[in-house]
Amino acid sequence: MSKIVQLKAATRARAGKGASRAVRRTGLVPGVVYGDKQEPQLISLTYGDVLPHVETGRFLSTLIDLEVDGKTVRAIPRDVQFEPVRDFIVHIDFLRLGKDARVRVNVPVHFKGQDVAPGIKQGGALNIVSHSVALSCSANLIPDEINVDVSSMQIGQSIHLSDIKLPEGVKSALTDDVTLCAVTAQAKEEEAPAEAASAEVPATNQKAPAAAAAPAKGAAPAKGAAPAKGAAPAAAAPAKKK
Repeated sequence: MSKIVQLKAATRARAGKGASRAVRRTGLVPGVVYGDKQEPQLISLTYGDVLPHVETGRFLSTLIDLEVDGKTVRAIPRDVQFEPVRDFIVHIDFLRLGKDARVRVNVPVHFKGQDVAPGIKQGGALNIVSHSVALSCSANLIPDEINVDVSSMQIGQSIHLSDIKLPEGVKSALTDDVTLCAVTAQAKEEEAPAEAASAEVPATNQKAPAAAAAPAKGAAPAKGAAPAKGAAPAAAAPAKKK
């Protein structure tokens, strides 16, 4: 069961952006409490009292006892608005909880047993699909977390929310079953053959070797070379006179 947080708040008379800015200038956080078939109530809270609970990451699933002008109101945060540039809290919405009220909350999921899971020891990897689950329960039965034991998982196995025994009075808020995790085989990188790795791709724009140049017109063939087909034999040199 979630711990109930005590917060003090004060009523504020005016609504609107201008009134909210005036509240923030005094170091307070404007908020509103609604629900349980009652009129919305404008409140303000001390910034330093609220911030540590928001920073836990579980604020929206935490029961709050708001002490407003001496009267305690059981509520649960439904929305926290932040200033987009400086990221400080600018407004909080609370849902007033009546007797036997049921709420929908997102509860964190924690996994244990990874160090002994056979599938992981064999080289598999734990693939976490859902880090939180939406649950429906009575306001006083909100679980702090859901624990999932993966110590017996093999490669190819998965765990769904329907496989987990939830606390009494707690059930899934969704109609479809939720996959929480799976153990999958890790893909192995194939090594390229050495020959393929070292092979060079031939250049496609390399010019072909130039053809042997034909002898110029009228030029004598090289010494010892046969005359070209159809060419007149070269004239013999005149003999020297004795």
